[in-house]
Amino acid sequence: MTGDAAAVPPTGLVPAAEPRDVRTMLRRGLEELQRHATGGTGGARAGVTSDLSADETLLLHGAGWEAVDLVSGVSIVSVPWGVWNWGAGEITAASTAHNDAFAKAAQRLESECERAGGKGVVGVRLESDVGPHRVDVELVGTAARPVSASARSRRGGGPGRVFVSDLSARDFSLLGQAGWAPVGLAFGASFVYAPRRSAGTTLRQTSQNVELTNFTEAMYAARESAMERMQRSAIAMGAQGIVGVGVTEGPMPFARHAVGFRAWGTAVRLVAGEHRSIAPRVVLPLDDAVLQFAAEALRGTPRGGAR
Repeated sequence: MTGDAAAVPPTGLVPAAEPRDVRTMLRRGLEELQRHATGGTGGARAGVTSDLSADETLLLHGAGWEAVDLVSGVSIVSVPWGVWNWGAGEITAASTAHNDAFAKAAQRLESECERAGGKGVVGVRLESDVGPHRVDVELVGTAARPVSASARSRRGGGPGRVFVSDLSARDFSLLGQAGWAPVGLAFGASFVYAPRRSAGTTLRQTSQNVELTNFTEAMYAARESAMERMQRSAIAMGAQGIVGVGVTEGPMPFARHAVGFRAWGTAVRLVAGEHRSIAPRVVLPLDDAVLQFAAEALRGTPRGGAR
């Protein structure tokens, strides 16, 4: 091809774009990554990992806090051999093992929160398992830190300590609006023997609907001890109350003659001058409930009425 025809590309083709400077593109990409990593402030900031939902994250921000990282604390404490055999009164070794395991797990949760730069842990989930020879306790939650002056002034926790709370982000936000702040996670556990019935009593009750008073009394004893220990732990933190209390109770699967009671909740204290009442607001969900139906209903009824 000669003349002007040589400068015209074949029909349907577009002239190739001018090659870009790869070094410039890489530099711009690194600058953008650095901007996101520092949050645009120039300070170091790691990526955020959280088990909070989108709604909870927004509520947390609305309360002047932000999620920092997902943290956990775990402890496994041994239970001496033979403590689950028949006996009377409290199974002290098992109760002590469970309370020690919880205390160590909570301390490790606080340490992870501090290392992540958080000032408290919200939405803590408690997983506890009691076996014949060990007690496992695992605490998992989202470390958070205050980003507003008002949130920093009422962040809770003890002097120089972070707080641990099993409250949801919604409840945590409402607590702050009312002038209260979480201090820590209070806990108490107790395991008690259910006294053995005599042979004559067992025979008489075999065909009767009667109360098993030995189990009833053991459950009450375990409950009283566990609740008292939970309250003592809250008082030791300087709290004025406990909210969001959860309990588990019942016989041990591997020792049906022993019952256990575990109680935990968020210890709170008033950080404002006085309690502030919150006006209730009615919120109506806009999403309809999902209607369940049988897939065969889509076929309709065959002619003649037979299915």
